[in-house]
Amino acid sequence: MDYRTFDIVVIGAGIAGATAAAHLSVDHRVALVEAEDAPGYHTTGRSAALWVHNYGPPDVRILTGLSRRFFEEPPPGFAETPLMSRRPVVQLAGQGQEASLRAALSEGIGLREADPAEIEAWVPALRPGYLVGAAVEEDAFDMDVAALHQGFLRQHRTRGGVLALRSRTAAIERRGGVWHIAVSDGTVFQAKTVVNAAGAWGDEVAAQAGASPLGLQPKRRTAAIIDPAPHAVADWPMLIDVDERFYVRPEARTRLLVSPADEAPMHPHDVRPDELDVALAIDNMQHALDIPVARVERSWAGLRTFTPDGSLAFGWDGAVKDFFWFVGQGGYGIQTSPAAGQFAADMIAGRDPGPCVGITQRVDPHRFAMVTA
Repeated sequence: MDYRTFDIVVIGAGIAGATAAAHLSVDHRVALVEAEDAPGYHTTGRSAALWVHNYGPPDVRILTGLSRRFFEEPPPGFAETPLMSRRPVVQLAGQGQEASLRAALSEGIGLREADPAEIEAWVPALRPGYLVGAAVEEDAFDMDVAALHQGFLRQHRTRGGVLALRSRTAAIERRGGVWHIAVSDGTVFQAKTVVNAAGAWGDEVAAQAGASPLGLQPKRRTAAIIDPAPHAVADWPMLIDVDERFYVRPEARTRLLVSPADEAPMHPHDVRPDELDVALAIDNMQHALDIPVARVERSWAGLRTFTPDGSLAFGWDGAVKDFFWFVGQGGYGIQTSPAAGQFAADMIAGRDPGPCVGITQRVDPHRFAMVTA
């Protein structure tokens, strides 16, 4: 056996694990253990990549808001390119969706109501008479997910951290106050603390460690790329049906990403797109937008993993000592990652979580044990 000793082992090198490892490496010796050949393979690399403040439950919105400054002003040397570029979001309401629009406007942060004529001038492909109202979020933006993810991995590495790829956990045991994490190549990582950032595999990792599952549910999200010609879409906003039946976003300046905003429950695996979901995305879009689709240029799917109540699960396990949950990010993991990583590092180190203190109980994973007790 090849034994390696660290202060903390983080399991999962997607955006959650990379962010946690980067923040923890400031004052700990950290190993980041990843099952796949590359970090971020299943979810991080398949994101729609938009920062939207009005997305997710209250705990998510707080972390999203706290993360904005990082995207605007990342640390020197963090990335070679800007992490953000402006992309407003417009929620579209057609006939019969007036109540949903009113709810969005009343519950949202920084939303303004827009007249249909304004949005039709902005997005000429909208079908005449379709739109009855809209809500605009001006300060949303595209995120460079690859630059963000690589930046956190680079921070982890330059702070002395280790990234172990192709290292699927085989056994996780705590003996004498020390965790022993055996991985697929025979290496055994030893550490006082384990951070479970395994995403869709979070409950499986917990079971290996003797912790009770939270009831995490991976859900498939499908996307496709189409040619929107003759429309020039580079300056379009992201368009979201107010009831989330579809969304579209410009991609690579001349293409459109289209999604049915599906949430099909799945087991953890390398998920693939379903042709029916791709067809549904295009059909729903075409009710609102007059865009002929001759063919789908590319399609894919990713897993977004949710807790039973839809909020995050960040915190110590209620029964298994020194086992920290960092899961349940759903579709919000990238836009919350800068603040979430700092939040996790503060909790693990026993520091004051500052502006996150108000959500500590809401995201406590022990809430699920208390429900089932």
